[in-house]
Amino acid sequence: MKKESAATIRARQYTKNADWFCDFAYEPITGLEYEEGVHRRDPSSVIKVQDQYYVWYTRSVGEAVGFGTGDPEAKVFPWDQSEVWYAVSPDGTHWKEQGLAVGRGPKGSFDDRSVFTPEILHHGDKFYLVYQVIEGQYLLRKYENIAMAVAESPEGPWRKLDAPILRPAMNGEWFGDDDNRLTVKHKGDFDSLKVHDPVLFHYNHQFWLYYKGEQKGEEMTFGGRTTKWGVAIADHPEGPYVKSEYNPVTNSGHETLLWHYRGGMAGLLSTDGPEKNTIQYAHDGINFEIEAVIKNPPEAAGPYRTDETDRGPLEGIRWGLCHNVHSKWNYILKFRTVEDYKHHYANKVNPEVLWLGKKAKHQD
Repeated sequence: MKKESAATIRARQYTKNADWFCDFAYEPITGLEYEEGVHRRDPSSVIKVQDQYYVWYTRSVGEAVGFGTGDPEAKVFPWDQSEVWYAVSPDGTHWKEQGLAVGRGPKGSFDDRSVFTPEILHHGDKFYLVYQVIEGQYLLRKYENIAMAVAESPEGPWRKLDAPILRPAMNGEWFGDDDNRLTVKHKGDFDSLKVHDPVLFHYNHQFWLYYKGEQKGEEMTFGGRTTKWGVAIADHPEGPYVKSEYNPVTNSGHETLLWHYRGGMAGLLSTDGPEKNTIQYAHDGINFEIEAVIKNPPEAAGPYRTDETDRGPLEGIRWGLCHNVHSKWNYILKFRTVEDYKHHYANKVNPEVLWLGKKAKHQD
């Protein structure tokens, strides 16, 4: 009998075709581009209402200085002391910033420190924004929640719900009193410290809120940070949301990026975990399996939400917006799958399109 290595044996299990495989191209946009002194990041999905595209995003001003300054009001990260703004576009490339959508609450409220990382759902005759919130001084051991605002128009006005719709498990136990999130007696659930990056879907006649969980005592593994995704489900868009008993539903992934496909949910898991940089599919929205290993995924991507996702497995991420954080001031870019890029430009070189397979790095 011919001897076989472990790699040869594994290779026989890799039987899936290339339908899910893709690479990405990046191109600049106007209106949300690099601007000295301003951070624009974490764009929501792009939706089209009548003849106009809309996007919501995290916006803040001023330089981030990190932890340890001794000043409780110091801006810790680019998303600290942020608000949710929105912009409109006739074509998805040329944007016009419209201003504030959802701001921070009054002192002592659950969202008085920062409001950021928005996502949008247009369902029925209403629009639902979900986003992260922080209350009080930004510390390493700070819990973070997910909140919601509702409007009858993408222009607002937005009505905030009175309380967060999802909170971390808040179990586990810290070790000592120092503000160090890595020192714990026990870690608790995968989302014991923070719930991040919400994305909301109407799915199977319910409302499914996917999110990223951060754990107390989070570690680094061979796959990077140990972040994972969970889902919470409600019968009404405003909740109450109940976390799935199957959580976490992934073992990897940073920012959430999901889309409908043939009765299930597809997701692109990037940045962190042993299955980072993969596209996965769950026929039931829960049990995800790897469909393709990819490269060069967009960061914090918000895809264009189309009703035609069943045309192909990648239709739900054919194009959208993402951010570039490899510069002093974060800004927003457009991404396309390479196939969409080739189709859009008919195989001609567009000098404004960033080189395929490479992310933009603004030269400060």
